Amino acid sequence: MKHFFLAILLVFFLGCKDSKTDVTPIKPSSKLVKIFKASNKDFPIISVHRGGKNLKNYPENCLETIKYVNDSISAIYEVDVAQTKDGQLVLMHDNSIDRTTNGSGLVKDLTYSELKKFNLVDDYDNTTSFKIPLFSDVLAWCKVNNVILTVDIKRSVSQKAVINAIRKANAEDISIVITYDVNQAKTAFELAPELLLSVSARNDKEFDRLLAAKIPTENMLAFTGTRLSNASLYKRLHAEDIVCILGTLGNLDRQAKARGNELYSKWKNLGVDILATDRPFEVYNAINN
Repeated sequence: MKHFFLAILLVFFLGCKDSKTDVTPIKPSSKLVKIFKASNKDFPIISVHRGGKNLKNYPENCLETIKYVNDSISAIYEVDVAQTKDGQLVLMHDNSIDRTTNGSGLVKDLTYSELKKFNLVDDYDNTTSFKIPLFSDVLAWCKVNNVILTVDIKRSVSQKAVINAIRKANAEDISIVITYDVNQAKTAFELAPELLLSVSARNDKEFDRLLAAKIPTENMLAFTGTRLSNASLYKRLHAEDIVCILGTLGNLDRQAKARGNELYSKWKNLGVDILATDRPFEVYNAINN
């Protein structure tokens, strides 16, 4: 009988031990999940496309450009993450480096050591002294300086690789992952339920699909497209306490440049919370004057 009870205790102990090893710790939600609420308003209202474009001597997707813009205005920074031949994550929008550097070739065919041989070029074809940055270096600087990134993951890169890099840098509180459709949003939420996600909600149907996917609204930052939506969409998203981003980059930026920067204030008054732009200084001045 004594041996029988010992055997039961041993089985119970081993079962408890196994159950503990199977438990995956739940990560706390990113601070951004709490900050980016339509009812809050205590968040930057400008998103700088590609970290800064059309700036003389400051190229896109460049850490020095982010630092330069950040010295003058409060904003979040959209950056593009690609992957090198040797698996390094870097900031680069295009598949090739031809347009944005003084080098040539596909990112996926070049190692990071090879990329470091080239310099970044601005939008006016000026070669700078700046190099293609590692995503990890950008995360580290942004974390120290409390600068928020929205991370656009290129097709050649897996969501998991980028999310792992964010977690490795303990940069969840300054990182928003961009998704373009409901499937990307679902997989990103499954991989990292603690992160704030930029989701595509350009109309009621897209928003309905997101809700049907059971992604919590608190994890959503709604990108409403690069055209003005009906005010009813902004109102509906605000009813769920979701922040709305309008992409003025492209046509709307051109409209404002031609017809007057006061258009930015007009668009914001329609219900837009954040303006994603290639003209961050102009937007800042228009909204704050």
